[in-house]
Parts: sequence; structure tokens; C-alpha cells
Amino acid sequence: MQYLPNILFAILLIVGIGFFTKNVRKLFRNIKLGKSIDRSDHSKLRWVNMINIALGQSKMVRRPVSGFLHIIVYVGFIVINIEVLEIIIDGLLGTHRVFSFLGGFYGLLISAFEILALLVLIAVIVFWLRRMVLRIPRFWNKEMKGFPKNDALYILYFEMVLMSLFLIMNATDTHFQQANSGNIISQFISPLLANTNAETLHIIERSAWWLHIAGILVFLNYLYYSKHLHILLAFPNTYFANLDVKGKLNNLQSVTDEVKMMLDPNIDPFAAPTETENDKIPEKFGAEDIFDLNWVQLLNAYTCTECGRCTSVCPANITGKELSPRAIMMKTRDRIEEVGKNIDKNGHFIADGKVLTDTITSEEIWACTSCNACVEECPVNIDPLSIIIDMRRFQVMEKSAAPQELNTMMTNIENNGAPWQYNQLDRLNWKDEK
Repeated sequence: MQYLPNILFAILLIVGIGFFTKNVRKLFRNIKLGKSIDRSDHSKLRWVNMINIALGQSKMVRRPVSGFLHIIVYVGFIVINIEVLEIIIDGLLGTHRVFSFLGGFYGLLISAFEILALLVLIAVIVFWLRRMVLRIPRFWNKEMKGFPKNDALYILYFEMVLMSLFLIMNATDTHFQQANSGNIISQFISPLLANTNAETLHIIERSAWWLHIAGILVFLNYLYYSKHLHILLAFPNTYFANLDVKGKLNNLQSVTDEVKMMLDPNIDPFAAPTETENDKIPEKFGAEDIFDLNWVQLLNAYTCTECGRCTSVCPANITGKELSPRAIMMKTRDRIEEVGKNIDKNGHFIADGKVLTDTITSEEIWACTSCNACVEECPVNIDPLSIIIDMRRFQVMEKSAAPQELNTMMTNIENNGAPWQYNQLDRLNWKDEK
């Protein structure tokens, strides 16, 4: 019975980390459903981007209030969880505050943790007030209903509880309080329990300790199902982000190959296709489903924080159009998950009669002005525009389903060499007008 708590702790740790590992493997598999793309160029610049944007939060602070609060939560939550190492050692070996031998340095560390815990608690409460009391519009778009809305609240409640448990754990640790080192915040909570007997204090301290570590493991495994997966994915996402200048569109390799084939004088257009050419499956133009997107675009979808900054600056959305760049990323992620569950169930993907274009409508993708505001504004360098462009390409080149105005323009360019309905021979007629 003496080692029962240690055994239970080991089981809890193994189950928590094991489930997390399983989800990480599933995440990698789902991202790899996308087409291959090479993002290994300019490694130095990519590292700089990752350090500045993901680690340094440089794009977050463009909006100072939310940016500053986010940095507090980000730094506080990461730094405080350093103490998880001590909790793990204590839990496995049956020790208590195993690093206390560090003396004054340990007290300094715990003091920093307690200050950060209080700051995180305050910041999270402010976030909750901004969302639920001030009701900032970007948090209340139509796509932010049901789970997306509740997900943000769940995370805020998680952080409130975890920070509170940390402070309560310290405040009810009699030996820690008597040492009077590191209890810079918890010393003000401890007097509230002055009339509580030692046995009850010990029960409260142990309960807070167990709930704190269990809560961290639950939070870790909840990340996969939450928008807060960006805590982990912001780093690779900013590293692999597109480094081309804004507004530059990539050429479709499938189109380039066809043009080269058409212009190749060595190919007889009337010759019967070879067996190899017959066996080769022609590549689809544009994107109809997630399999037609590249793996970086799928990584983008999983990294989306659903903060709504992209949608709040989108001119189409501001003027009442159907488009919301955030919704594009959310729908893409939902479709990836749907395909992932299909694979989990069948061992491989079996066509389900659904595609991404079933949920992302033509009205949405053609409302986009291609201004790149969403790409510029995203705090973790997500690129909704690339998905929109690829879906447009599919509609134009595979479905011939472009809007009438665009079809008219393309017909005029084909016939007249210009977007207007004027014959080339009539272009200079204006000079004869009086």
C-alpha cells in the first residue's frame, strides 16, 4: 500500500502520454494526406520567421491589448509547467518537492511561478470578459457557434482551474509556507485557511496536487480536438510558411506540363497514346477535396487559432459577403478530420461521396478579392488565400463553373485579345470620334 500512489501516478502518466502520442501520430498521418511540396529553401530565413513570429509573438502585438495578454498567458503557462518535471519525479519516487535542495534558487523559481500564475489568471479572466461581456464582434461570427464557441471557453476555464490549483497547492503546503521561501503569492491565500487543521490542509494540498497534474494531462490530450493545437503547431507552421512576396500566385505544375507537351515538336498529337501514358492518372486541376491540397495547407488548417483576425480585416466579409477566411480554415480542418475518421474505421480511405467543395461554397470563394489581408494579419502565418485560389482553379478548369462575368472576360480575351467586347480592328476607332 505504501507504493500505491506511485503506481497510480505511473499509470496516469503512461495513459496520458500514450494517448497524446497516439493523437500526434494521427495528426501527422492526416497532414500527410496532402500533396507533396518542397519548403526546404531559405532555411535561415525560415528559422528567423519561426523565432520572431511563433516564439517572439511579433504579429500578436499588432493589437496591443490582446497581444500583451496573450504573451502573459503564453509565457506563464509554458514557464509554470516547468514545475511539471518536479511533480513527475515526486509522483514516481514518492518524494516531496524534490528540487527544494536548491535552496534560495528554488524559492526564486517558485516565486516567479506564483507571480506568473496570478498574471495568467488575471489575463484569462480579461479574455473571458472580452469574449462574453464586451462581446467583441470577431468572436461572434456565425461560424463561432456550438463547439468552436465553447472550445474557447473550455480552454479559459481549464487555465483558470490549473492556475488556481497551483496556488492552492502551495498555500496549503504547511512545510512550504513555514519555509517562507517562494510563497510570494500563496502566503496571502494561506491565512484564509488558518483555522483548518493540519490533516485537512494535507488533504486539500494532495487533492490540488493530483488534480493539477491530472488537469495538465487532460489539457495535453484535449489539444488535438481544440483550436489550441496551435500551441504546438505554430512553430512548424511559421517555419514552413510561404516566403514568396504577397500576391504572387504559383503556377500549376499540371498546367505547365500540359503546355510543354503541347509545344513539344517531338510529340505527334495524332499518335496513339502509349501504354505508360494510358496508365498514368491525369492530375486534377485545382482542389476539389483535401487530397488536392498540399500538406502545408493542411498544416495551416490544423494550426488555425480561430482568433478571427483574418475575418475582421477581410473586405468581402466587412461588406456583408459570405466569405470568412476563418471559416475556410475551419471547414478544411473539419473535412480532414472526417477523412481521418474514415481511415480509422476502414484502414484506408473509402470514398464517402463528399468533398471539400460541399461545405465551402462557390459564393464564398468567388467573394474573395485576393487582397492578402487575411494572410498578412494572421498571427501564425496561415494562408487561407492559397486554398481559395486552388478551389477557384478547380471550378474554372475542371467544372467550367466560373461566374458569368469571368466567363465573358475570358471569352473576350480569347477572341479579342482583351477583356472588352471590341474587335481588335476596332480598337483605334476612338481617334476618329468627334
